[in-house]
Amino acid sequence: MPSIRYFFRLTLAFFSRFKALIVIGIGLGIFIFLILNIVLPRFGGWETKRIGLSGRYNTNTLPDNILGMIGNGLTAIDKNGNVIPKMAESWSTPDKGKTWIFILKKGLFWQDGRAVVSKDIQYQFSDATVTYPDNQTITFTLLDPYSAFPSVVARPVFKSGLLGTSEWRAKNLNLVGDFVDQITLENKQKQRIIYKFYPTEARLKLAFELGEIDEASDLIDATPLSTWPKVKVIRNTNKGEYVALFFNMSDKTVGDKNLRQALAYATDKNNLGGERAISPISENSWAYNPQVKPYTYDTAKAKSMIEGTPSIVLTTSPLLLPQAELIQKNWEAVGVKTTLQVISNVPTNYQALLAIFDIPDDPDQYSIWHSTQVQTNITHYSNPRIDKLLEDGRTILDTQDRKQIYLDFQRFLVEDSPAIFLYYPTTFTIDR
Repeated sequence: MPSIRYFFRLTLAFFSRFKALIVIGIGLGIFIFLILNIVLPRFGGWETKRIGLSGRYNTNTLPDNILGMIGNGLTAIDKNGNVIPKMAESWSTPDKGKTWIFILKKGLFWQDGRAVVSKDIQYQFSDATVTYPDNQTITFTLLDPYSAFPSVVARPVFKSGLLGTSEWRAKNLNLVGDFVDQITLENKQKQRIIYKFYPTEARLKLAFELGEIDEASDLIDATPLSTWPKVKVIRNTNKGEYVALFFNMSDKTVGDKNLRQALAYATDKNNLGGERAISPISENSWAYNPQVKPYTYDTAKAKSMIEGTPSIVLTTSPLLLPQAELIQKNWEAVGVKTTLQVISNVPTNYQALLAIFDIPDDPDQYSIWHSTQVQTNITHYSNPRIDKLLEDGRTILDTQDRKQIYLDFQRFLVEDSPAIFLYYPTTFTIDR
């Protein structure tokens, strides 16, 4: 039986005899790689950019900005949260929000050159029936009246193969298991964007360091890349999200309103690294209330409201651990024993939870705060006054009447403090 030494000598002899061919092969491989990835994109007229993002996405949950580059919805949401026409030129409701009729604009085409007709518009709603009276008209009949429905159909629609109606066309989409690993977009100006997705922010930073991408986007923590010479650092305040401390209202300790308000006063919100948020509705929204109770940092007031020596477990994710540690110091300074718990998934049971939360496009927050929404009301909050406001807000059609409802909703919710609203998260984009 041949020994290990025999195979070693055989391998050495092979490399010695064919070393020239091996070197040429390696060199040819590097040359072809450079031609395909650097030379052809530049001299072939294509401007290519590789952008990295962290997060797990499937084809139905790709980031909104990417979906919006490829396709359009019947409507769109402007920067102040107002619904504006997009694929639909108009819409109406003949029965106070239960039936919605949308009329398509003329001259719309899919990216394959085919004209858009009403039956192409396929939203998957379990609680609505859809009919198509003609090629330009779509009728949605809901189970219950819903005044915010026009904002729901702002989500882009596609034909099979992620074929849309917008400027950018999806050319290649690579999956690893059920998740999107990479998607390539191209437009008629010979611009190409390759989006690559990484499971964690740490892996995204490594990809930038290794040269796999030209831009690392939406970083919560930009270090150490932000200290590199010759990189461009773009800072962005995301007012479509907020960071908040959520309380489990079924817990005996934090179920005490006085303690929750005391913790709100005890938290130094201006020391957490982002622009202050005071409400569950974005300050960019037409329904925002700037006059809710701000809970300005006041340790003396906090101490006066706390009875005994309460003990709280504060749960958070690894990304928000630095902020959680600051909050822990704040609370312990006023006599609240605070233990940190770091987890990767949203817990089903907790006392206090520090988390980033998406703000809905429309001010309707029924699913988040109404007492009947046991699957999505993560605080288990129950308040008849809040329930009534949320019910009215999603059935009344007049915008000014809805605005007054949501002004009151914010005022009463913040007073009750099932959550402490802290700040809008700051994200960073690192570009070469």
